[in-house]
Amino acid sequence: MFPLHRGRRLRVNESIRSLVRETTLSPSDFMFPMFITEGENVKVEIPSMVGIYRRSIDLTVEEVKELFALGIRAVNIYVKVDESLKDNTGKEAWNDNGLMQRAIRAIKAACPEMIVMPDVALDPYSIYGHDGIIEKGDVANDATNDALVKMAVSHAKAGADFVAPSDMMDGRVLRLRQGLDTAGFHNVGIMSYSAKYASAFYGPFRDALDSAPKDADVEVPKNKKTYQMDYANRIEAVKEALWDVEEGADMVMVKPGIAYLDIVREVKNAVDVPVTVFHVSGEYAMIKAASERGWLDHDKIMMEQLMCIKRAGASLISTYFAKEAAILLNRK
Repeated sequence: MFPLHRGRRLRVNESIRSLVRETTLSPSDFMFPMFITEGENVKVEIPSMVGIYRRSIDLTVEEVKELFALGIRAVNIYVKVDESLKDNTGKEAWNDNGLMQRAIRAIKAACPEMIVMPDVALDPYSIYGHDGIIEKGDVANDATNDALVKMAVSHAKAGADFVAPSDMMDGRVLRLRQGLDTAGFHNVGIMSYSAKYASAFYGPFRDALDSAPKDADVEVPKNKKTYQMDYANRIEAVKEALWDVEEGADMVMVKPGIAYLDIVREVKNAVDVPVTVFHVSGEYAMIKAASERGWLDHDKIMMEQLMCIKRAGASLISTYFAKEAAILLNRK
């Protein structure tokens, strides 16, 4: 029979395709992860993440202003902590004059409308490189939660709009919500890393912060698999996200991104809060490396991956491509 339905009628040219496009991207869909270091006028490229830098606070502020001008409305910030400040308690994490707290204050002073989401986890502050306090050869869940509450409250005092717990301790969202509310920060939100997998895609990030598990003179876990999720599991991700929503999370996150789009869709279908997806350092580094060798078209593959993450259900994409993608989108 002569075809009555011809899908190609809706693909004839770009104007028609744009009329019926189901998913769109804008700079406000992106959050830019930023690495902050001590000093002044410091900008050091991370070797495994071409184009991504550790910046001192003054240069971070200038970059934030550029991001805001491009239409990006959120930054997720991490700090490179001096070795002399690391221990097993993580106490530098709630130092009101610590690097993170000073960075939050500086960003909010210079660009008040930029949404600042500082990372909440102890690995940058830990002599062992773990997300929590080591006790009896393992990460102590509840003791770590006590420390995370202090950390989150100090971020809120500094002016954070959201706190972003990436630690994967059980019950920490409820503890953070209670701690923030008790301290009077009812309007500070929680973006929880709910489905954070024990992934090999994090390697360049750990180079950036020196936050990989380390050998020690005491018994410590060799990796983060006792608290980060098994990448073979799907139902567990939905369960973790639902628990976090019940405990008071305002947003939930799936991490990594492209390799976990099935999880993104499952979580999106299950929860009634925005879903954030972290397009992680290894995914970024692979595109950079392949495009440098001429194997991929950098801009086309970048935009395709970001569009696919949005199509899968992301409300917000944390990506190292945020600035580059925003520049491209603004040219159109």
